Amino acid sequence: MRTAVFALTEAGAQLARRVGLALGNQASLFVSSRHATLGAQTFGRLREAVQENFHRYDALVFIMAAGIAVRSIAPHLVSKLEDPAVVVLDEQGRHVISLLSGHVGGANRLTRALAAALGAEPVITTATDVEGLVAPDALAAELGLFPEPHAAILAVNSALLSGASIPYYVDPACALASFYREELARRGLPVRELAERERETRPQVIISAACTEARAGRLFLRPMALRAGVGCRRGTPKAAILAALDEAAARIGMPMEAITSLGSTTFKREERGLHEAAAELCRPLYFYANDVLQRIIEQYSLRESDFVRQTIGIGNVCEAAALAAGGGRMALGKTRFEKVTVALVWQQRQEWQESQ
Repeated sequence: MRTAVFALTEAGAQLARRVGLALGNQASLFVSSRHATLGAQTFGRLREAVQENFHRYDALVFIMAAGIAVRSIAPHLVSKLEDPAVVVLDEQGRHVISLLSGHVGGANRLTRALAAALGAEPVITTATDVEGLVAPDALAAELGLFPEPHAAILAVNSALLSGASIPYYVDPACALASFYREELARRGLPVRELAERERETRPQVIISAACTEARAGRLFLRPMALRAGVGCRRGTPKAAILAALDEAAARIGMPMEAITSLGSTTFKREERGLHEAAAELCRPLYFYANDVLQRIIEQYSLRESDFVRQTIGIGNVCEAAALAAGGGRMALGKTRFEKVTVALVWQQRQEWQESQ
């Protein structure tokens, strides 16, 4: 999850560095120009810095009063299905507050992770989390699914909070149907045969890429595309690339089969290992010109490697290539394996974007 961390005070800037260390290379620090600190970008006005970066990152962390954060993000909010995760910390690092997009955006997960890393108290007010319930929109974020329509999220979660048991249905036509069933069962959620869905009048959840029969209280969880950006050394064999992709997917709790496409730079067009890995996975392989990847690097403020830039002319391959297919949320930032780097991006499939 690519994260922008904003701080206003000297104490906040020092805490921002700790947050940056906890988040690793997926964090970009922004501090007030009055309190410049090593490794951080500076800003004059917070509101302008937020406006410039709101859509560049998957998550925003504010180290300041919650009211200041709210006023800064308010002009840019769209919906819980599109907004980035927003988390607020007090400058002493005592509390980490999930403020916005707790489920779909992942703010609740980020809050727990930061609290654990900083020794702070996580503050999560989402009703289903407070009651210890598995909300389907939170489950969707974990399994690479997109929930729709918005009204059904409210209906299903309200039924959960009232004590109802929500049945889940998995379309057997889904490429990862067995995986979804196993994950639902592992969480103790009731799974029924898809053909039985019309017999149930209560709110229900259907995991499917094809079912479209909408009705009140029916929530669809749509499989998203998982784009893999890949960089590799010259002559890297297929086995090394597949091993890297398998481990990368495992790190986000997904099987390698969830990957829907591979992408890289045109400088790697002749790499036999890349072509063979894509062929074995039966996935399309895209190569992007450097000028295209450079625009992505600038659009998302991606970190660049001087060594890579000197070698092929741009400083970021895997993250830029993963995002070049149409943006999305970073599931796994640039991760190094033996002779291979991989980045993974969740992207809402185009057909569901058009149907909303």
